[in-house]
Amino acid sequence: MKKILIMCLCLLILPIKVAAEENTTLAENAKSSILIEASTGDVIYENNADEKLNPASMTKMMSMLLIMEAIENGSLKWNQEIQVSENASSMGGSQILLETGEKMTVEDLFKGVAIASGNDAVVALAEAVAGTEEAFVDMMNKKAKELNLKNTNFKTPHGLDAANHYSSARDMATIAKELVKHEKVLEFTSVYEDYLRENTDKKIWLVNTNKLVRFYDGVDGLKTGYTKEAGYCLTATAKKDGMRVIAVVMGEPDSKTRNAEVSSMLDYAFAQYKIDNLLDGNDSIGKYEVDKAKERTVNVVPQTDVTVLRKKAEKSGNATYEVKMESLKAPLKKGQKVGTLDIKENGKVIRTINLTVDKNVEKANIFELYLQYLEDVVTGNSSI
Repeated sequence: MKKILIMCLCLLILPIKVAAEENTTLAENAKSSILIEASTGDVIYENNADEKLNPASMTKMMSMLLIMEAIENGSLKWNQEIQVSENASSMGGSQILLETGEKMTVEDLFKGVAIASGNDAVVALAEAVAGTEEAFVDMMNKKAKELNLKNTNFKTPHGLDAANHYSSARDMATIAKELVKHEKVLEFTSVYEDYLRENTDKKIWLVNTNKLVRFYDGVDGLKTGYTKEAGYCLTATAKKDGMRVIAVVMGEPDSKTRNAEVSSMLDYAFAQYKIDNLLDGNDSIGKYEVDKAKERTVNVVPQTDVTVLRKKAEKSGNATYEVKMESLKAPLKKGQKVGTLDIKENGKVIRTINLTVDKNVEKANIFELYLQYLEDVVTGNSSI
């Protein structure tokens, strides 16, 4: 049976209240909308957020998430050159004018997706990750299940109109919440204009399809979308005073209305809410012993920042968090779940955050274990 260590700590935070005032109406022209705080996932406002709709190029957020995971696990590298297939170069809609057989680095292709929403660029990257576009779409749907997206089914990595290709505002917000954890993405999505193939006769000017990057202070992503079927869509994220929010609208009548209504959603969030940061993701909650490890103790940290969303106008209240740790045994990898941290209010768990170790822990060999045993005998820590 696994041993569980429970530690309770008292904090001063507000009982979670995340719904907007009943008389608040935001994004009234959108078919569907949602506004969330990114670190907690708490919903500030929503309207018809679970309707299945065409997400258009907001689909590329899931594609970018999988591409980032491939880069971080080493199967894809930023400076790796990708040869463009005929399939990728034939993509219609928004594109960066790739030619069949052309070679371009992963970084430049990703730039073409994040800034200019290039359909050809995202297909080239999808093929590099999974081998074929179809296999990549299978990965997208598998990831959707992992994220518990209940109203999403992908048919393409780009979002051009396709039968049975749909998502919801809530699911798009969940994808965006995962994507912004990869901060490198924001280095691309925050750029308003750039160039590809610079200093060549095939130079192309990239202009961000998300105009709020330029015209709304704090916006640094994420993804626009438009097709005749989908209407005008946008997932935007902005950060101010340590709080990141994500707004999603789907089915807006035009880009001007879309941008104005998303701006109002962001205004509302920053005017009404703030974040209490209880623990940073690199804050140790304690040093724990690891059985059969080269290094016998390791720091345990939250996998993400431990934060609480509260309304600015309300006073803080008493709450607790509870740490539950399993017995640790080598080997362990950074990012591996080793326990949980429950934030509680009035005895009720309002959110659970996974705990991990702050570095990889290797298993000790027989000789190292013997030396540890001798050390314990000398120090009197041995049970013998």
